[in-house]
Amino acid sequence: MLTDSFTKPDVASLKKTDIPTRKYTLLIVDDEEGPRQSLRVVFKDDYTILLADSGPKAIELAKQNRVDAVISDIRMAGMTGIELLGQLKAVDPGIEVIMLTAYETIETARQALRFGACDYLNKPFDIGTMRKAVASAMERRSLSDEMQMNNTKLLELQSQLQNQKLQEEISKSRGEIYASIIHDINGPLTIISGFIQLINQRIADANRVEGEALDMVKDRLKRMTRQVTNCIEISQRYLSFMRQRSTETARVRVNQVLKDLEELLRAHPSTANHELEITSLPKDVTLQINGTDLIQILLNLAINGFQATDEPHSVKITGKICSETPDLTKIQTGLNDALLNCDGLKSAGPVLRLSVEDTGPGIPPELISKIFEPYFSTKAPGKGTGLGLSIVHRLLKEANGCLHLHSVVGQGTSFNLYLPALTVHE
Repeated sequence: MLTDSFTKPDVASLKKTDIPTRKYTLLIVDDEEGPRQSLRVVFKDDYTILLADSGPKAIELAKQNRVDAVISDIRMAGMTGIELLGQLKAVDPGIEVIMLTAYETIETARQALRFGACDYLNKPFDIGTMRKAVASAMERRSLSDEMQMNNTKLLELQSQLQNQKLQEEISKSRGEIYASIIHDINGPLTIISGFIQLINQRIADANRVEGEALDMVKDRLKRMTRQVTNCIEISQRYLSFMRQRSTETARVRVNQVLKDLEELLRAHPSTANHELEITSLPKDVTLQINGTDLIQILLNLAINGFQATDEPHSVKITGKICSETPDLTKIQTGLNDALLNCDGLKSAGPVLRLSVEDTGPGIPPELISKIFEPYFSTKAPGKGTGLGLSIVHRLLKEANGCLHLHSVVGQGTSFNLYLPALTVHE
């Protein structure tokens, strides 16, 4: 049965994250025609709807179709909803099941949750509550799909690595490549570790997770999934490097990279007690560079800025479109300035300048020419690998970009990247 709120479904209150990225399939199971049709009307515009009037028919539909979520009555003739729940999970463990009953008992609720139900609602229910329950179930299904896809990619990557003749291809640079992989993956893994600790602190003593705590857990799980994806992309990039594959077709829009970069940095422990400012471009720009490479370049420069000192300071990341290639030959290198790969920047069209500026202590003049050397670090033993800036140098060279470093002791440091722009979007 439905309450009066049926006439005013609270669609506007749903978050964007509650809406699946594809049209998912919802199976409605009830041995009464009225509830089946009522729920079909509510959700027919949001999902592909399947109807079943019994448990056995629901199982057949689940075997013949990809079912993402199920709404099932508990008390049905022949096969109960609890029995159906167990058999649906046997067909597809990822199916999310919402149980309905007009005759609630504590034991029934416990059984439903023990067998894997994601929610348990009483009849009569209101449409707002039902919509939120189904949206939450679809969101969990979406997250499960994403994790499964990442697992598949990891297995494929492992297979590729096993089949690759690494000994012949990287015999001269094995140490540097392995160290670079460990350095780059360490960033996302640090973020994942921090999220896991935060989740454990919030739910360690809780018998049930709900409300703000549940929202926090769901949000952190999404972020961790994105970091796992980033680790996979980093590994694939280095595998491609070892195979010497061309990246000429790689393209990325800068504002999306800046958005992803801000999320990475906000969660990174190096930003604690410091200020971060990232400004999107007024007009988005497409660059010919692998997106993960660009994130790694900016991430390494930003973290380098944050780790310059423990004293509170700021790091600012901005961008500017230059109508033509800037003339950097007039810059006097040595005391406060350094130029990298400026001969490689060849562009007849617009050039994007990305700046990473910090208000830290600055770099002493005698170190300006050394900081991009592999394994060079001014940090205490155990606190730095000396690889971050050398990775920036290599990735920037591969993208035909150049870098101007300007630093004054006591005033701070700025890294200005120049990359040819393929398209400036209006």
